[in-house]
Amino acid sequence: MRGDRGRLFVISAPSGAGKSTITRRIITLRPEIVLSVSFTTRQPRDGEKDGVAYHFVSKARFGEMIGQGEFLEYAEYVGEFYGTPKRPVCEWLDSGKDVLLEIEVRGARQVMAQAPDATTIFIVPPDMQELERRLRGRRSEPEEKMASRLDKARQELREKELYKHIVVNDNVSRAAEEILGIIDCIH
Repeated sequence: MRGDRGRLFVISAPSGAGKSTITRRIITLRPEIVLSVSFTTRQPRDGEKDGVAYHFVSKARFGEMIGQGEFLEYAEYVGEFYGTPKRPVCEWLDSGKDVLLEIEVRGARQVMAQAPDATTIFIVPPDMQELERRLRGRRSEPEEKMASRLDKARQELREKELYKHIVVNDNVSRAAEEILGIIDCIH
């Protein structure tokens, strides 16, 4: 039997592994799960809307938010900053809602230290060639940034064992269903 407090789920993956696509699928299938929208200093990609994909802010504003203790976690990732707002996550959990964080590895480590009972899930691509194909298919970044993302992905893949669950994204629907199975087993 569940208590009144919501459960915290952390999903991480290297860039291009499909975490955003899988997370959107999960939220579509289970709209009662709240997806925390992170803040970032990077520019929006085509089709991204402020407050939906991310809250897009300047580096100066992000720095102010750090100084005011507004983040549950934050980290720099290939020259840009990303962070999870603390207040709404705590309010949702306190009100009994399950919350999903879609964050990178360094941020996830911060959450694991603060909330060791969080369910952590790491999504991996079928292989590095597929990951590179997906990243290059975005056509959203110059080559030097692409090289940084690929190097970072290799580093992050070495940290997958820190997570309680590892899911291979060889098919978005199958991976989302596997994660929902994990969510359903956590009490």
